[in-house]
Amino acid sequence: MPLIDSIDGIRICIYNGDHRPPHIHARYNEYDILILIETLEIYAGEMPNKQLKQVYDWLSGNVDYALEVFYELNPELR
Repeated sequence: MPLIDSIDGIRICIYNGDHRPPHIHARYNEYDILILIETLEIYAGEMPNKQLKQVYDWLSGNVDYALEVFYELNPELR
């Protein structure tokens, strides 16, 4: 699982061989959440509000980068 960034103990990852729609995985302790890159909607999972806000802040400023990495790792989903 390629780590693309880390914020205060939150790991932002994108998997190779993943599925549509384009999304990131954010992990913090026992929490794991999938957030859609283009709409910032929660796709699955949960996370404490403080860490969720940090993930949203990161993703809202890195949409293009996250999409680029997602499609680089999953070119068949373009």
